[in-house]
Amino acid sequence: MPEGVLEVSLVSAKGLENTDVLLNMDPYVIITYRSQEKKSTVASGKGSNPEWKETFLFDVSSNDCMELRVKIMDSDGGVGVDDFVGHTSISLDTVFRDGDVPAKSYNVMKDDKYCGEIRIGLNFTAQVQFVSFLQNRWSALR
Repeated sequence: MPEGVLEVSLVSAKGLENTDVLLNMDPYVIITYRSQEKKSTVASGKGSNPEWKETFLFDVSSNDCMELRVKIMDSDGGVGVDDFVGHTSISLDTVFRDGDVPAKSYNVMKDDKYCGEIRIGLNFTAQVQFVSFLQNRWSALR
C-alpha cells in the first residue's frame, strides 16, 4: 500500500433530489477517508445542480482503507436539522495504482435508489514525490 497524499477535487453534482419543499436546496458535501473528514462550502440556493470546484487533501498512511465515502447534505441554515440527500463510495484502487483519475461522475444513492450524480476527480502523490508535490502547490499559491 502506498503512502502519500490523496487529492480529491469536488467539481459538481447534477440531478439531485431537492429536499426543500418551497426553495432550492443548499447542498454541501462531507468527504471521509478513514478518520479524516472534510466538508465543502454550502452551495447556497444552487438546488439540484450545484458546483463547488473545491480541492481537499487527505493523508494516506496505512493500508486499511481503500475507499472514499461521500455524503451530500442540504443545509437548513441553522434553523433545523440538515437533510440527508444521498451518498456514494469511491474505490481508490485505480488512483493508488495509476496516480490520477480525471474527474468523472459517480452515482448518488439514497435508500438503495439512484438520486443523482456527483463529479469528482482524484490524484495520489506517493510519499517519495511528496516534497515535489508540496513545492508545486506552494508555487501555485504564490
